[in-house]
Amino acid sequence: MSVVSAVPFMRPIHMRSPVSQGRRHTLPASEFRSLSPEDAISVFEIEREAFISVSGECPLHLDEVRHFLSLCPELSLGWFEEGRLVAFIIGSLWDQERLNMDALTLHKPHGTTVHIHVLAVHRTFRQQGKGSILMWRYLQYLRCLPYVRRAVLMCEDFLVPFYQKSGFKVQGRSAIAVGPLTFIEMLYPVRGHAFMRRNSGC
Repeated sequence: MSVVSAVPFMRPIHMRSPVSQGRRHTLPASEFRSLSPEDAISVFEIEREAFISVSGECPLHLDEVRHFLSLCPELSLGWFEEGRLVAFIIGSLWDQERLNMDALTLHKPHGTTVHIHVLAVHRTFRQQGKGSILMWRYLQYLRCLPYVRRAVLMCEDFLVPFYQKSGFKVQGRSAIAVGPLTFIEMLYPVRGHAFMRRNSGC
C-alpha cells in the first residue's frame, strides 16, 4: 500500500550544490540511505499524514515500522534533504507467489521477493516527482541484491498508472482487504534485468 502523487516517472536528479555561504553545516543537500529504527518516528509521522488523509488507514503502525527497520533495514530507503526525511520506502522479504495477510507483518529471511509495504512523501514535497525518483533508485538498488528476483506491492486502483510508469505489471486483485479498502497487486521482475545488473556497477 502506498501513497504518492501520480506523476511521470523520472530519472534521479543531480545533487544540489551546498547552500549559501553564510550558513554553516555539514549535512548533505540530498542523501539517500537505508533507514534505522531511530528513523521510525519520522517515518510514521509522514506515513500517518499521507494515508489518514487519503484512505483513513496506515499500512504500517509505529511498532510495525520499528519491526521492519530492525529486521531488514537494508530493504528500506529514505530520502533526506539537509538531514530531514522527505520520502521513504519500506520493504521486507516474502516467499510466496502472491501476497496474503501474513505478508503485512512478516519478514521471510529466505524469500526472494521484496514486498514493498509503503512509499510515502512528506506533504510539503509532493507534486515534485519525488515518489518516482525514489522508486527508481530503490529498484536500481534491488538489482544489486543477488537474492532478489522480483518486487511486489499492492495499491489502490488510482495508483496503478503511477506504478506502471515505474515498470510494475498488474497481477490482479489482491487477496488482502483492509476494512472496506481493496487493492491491486503489482509485480516488478527484478531478476529479468540481469543485463542491467551486470552493467550497473553492483
